[in-house]
Amino acid sequence: MAHKHAMLPIWSVALPLAAWAGYFFGIDGTLMQLAGGALLIGSVLSAVHHAEVVAHKVGEPFGTIILALAITVLEVGLIVSLMVASDGNAPTLARDTVFAAIMLILTGLLGGSLLLGGFRHHEQFFGQKSVSTALVTLISILVLTLVLPNFTTSTVEGTYSNSQLVFVAVASLVLYFSFIAMQTVRHRDYFLSDDDDESRHAEPPSLAVAAASLLLLVVCLGIVILLAKALSPAIEGMVAAVGAPPSLVGVIIAAVVLMPEGLAALTAAHRNRLQTSVNLALGSALASIGLTIPAVAIVCLIYDIDVVLGLDTKSMILLGLSTFTVMLSLNQGRSNMLYGIVLLVNLAAYIFTIIVP
Repeated sequence: MAHKHAMLPIWSVALPLAAWAGYFFGIDGTLMQLAGGALLIGSVLSAVHHAEVVAHKVGEPFGTIILALAITVLEVGLIVSLMVASDGNAPTLARDTVFAAIMLILTGLLGGSLLLGGFRHHEQFFGQKSVSTALVTLISILVLTLVLPNFTTSTVEGTYSNSQLVFVAVASLVLYFSFIAMQTVRHRDYFLSDDDDESRHAEPPSLAVAAASLLLLVVCLGIVILLAKALSPAIEGMVAAVGAPPSLVGVIIAAVVLMPEGLAALTAAHRNRLQTSVNLALGSALASIGLTIPAVAIVCLIYDIDVVLGLDTKSMILLGLSTFTVMLSLNQGRSNMLYGIVLLVNLAAYIFTIIVP
C-alpha cells in the first residue's frame, strides 16, 4: 500500500493522451463516436485518479476543493462555449445544466453514497457541523439564483435585469468564498473525518508525482470538455430519436461532467469515509452553482445574451423536495441505507418527469 503513488499507472497517462489524439483526428461516424465515448469515460477515470493523488498530497479538505473547482471549470467552459455558439436554447441552457448538476449531486451522488455506504457498513458517521455549514450556504444561493427570478417584477418572469444579475452574481461569490474560508481556515476541523490522522493511510506521493498528477488532471479535464462538446450533436440526436425533450441533453452533459466526482464520492463511501463523500457532494454542489451562475452572468452581460434563470414550477417543487430530504437525511451526523434509497427515488422522479412531463 505504501508505494501506491510511487509511479503513476500507465493507463492514467495513456487514456487522456489517446483521447486528445482521437479528438484532433476527428470523431465522425458511429464507430468513431463510440470510440470517442469510450475515451471520454477513460479520461474521466484518469481525472479521478489524478485528483485522488493530488488530494492525498494536499490533505483534506483541500483535496475535495481542488476536485470541485476542476469540475466547475469544466461545467462553466462547457456551458459558456455552447451558449456563445448556439442560437436557439441559449437562454435556458445555463439554468438547465446547473439545475441538472444540483439534482444529480444532491439526489444521485449523495443518495448513491448513502446507499452504498449503508449497505456495506450499516451505519456511517460524519460531522454534522460540516453539513449544516454547507447546506445553509447552498440553499441561500439556490433560492437567489433559481427561484427568486420568478418573483421579481423589473423584467419578464424567470429573468433578472442587468443590475439584479450583477447583484446575484456578487452575492453568490460572497457566499461561496465565505464558505471556502470556513472550510479551509476558520473551521477546517468540521470537515475532517475522525481517521484523517491515522497512520494506516498510504504514504503521500512525492512532490514530483503530485505535480505531474495536477498537470495531467488539467489535461484530462480539458479533453473531457472538448469531447463532450464534440459528442453533444450525437447525444442530441439520440435524445431526439427516443422522443425525449431537449432538456435531457443538459442532464447528460451534467452527468458526464460530474462523473469524476461521483466515482470519487462512491469510492469514499465504500471505504467507510462518508465525511469525504459528503464534503465532495456538498462542496461540488456549492461550486457548481456558486461559481457557474456568476460566470454565466458575466458572459451574458459581455455578449448581451438573454438568460433565463428561474425554474418552472415542477422543477421548483423537485428542488424543494430534494433539499428538504437532504437536510433531513444529514441532520443526525449518522446515516443508513434508507436515506440513500429516498434520495435515489427523488432522482428517478426528476429524470422520469423530464422524459414524461
